[in-house]
Amino acid sequence: MPIAQADLEAILRDGFPDAEIKVDDLAGDGDHYKARIVSSAFKGLPRVRQHQLVYAALKGRMGGELHALALETSAPA
Repeated sequence: MPIAQADLEAILRDGFPDAEIKVDDLAGDGDHYKARIVSSAFKGLPRVRQHQLVYAALKGRMGGELHALALETSAPA
């Protein structure tokens, strides 16, 4: 079952409360999203570790409710 864009954004905000988050539905099907997350939690971390933190915040939804998620992550400048 697909995940609603607002629900995905809420999950990400729960995982990264200080973050600037923008979520776009790439295909209009609730299964393919792009998320841009700017959070102090990413400071000093390599991109792979940043993405691992995002996947952890999704609590197992990747591959199930959420089929594809393109990520852009960074720490605030």
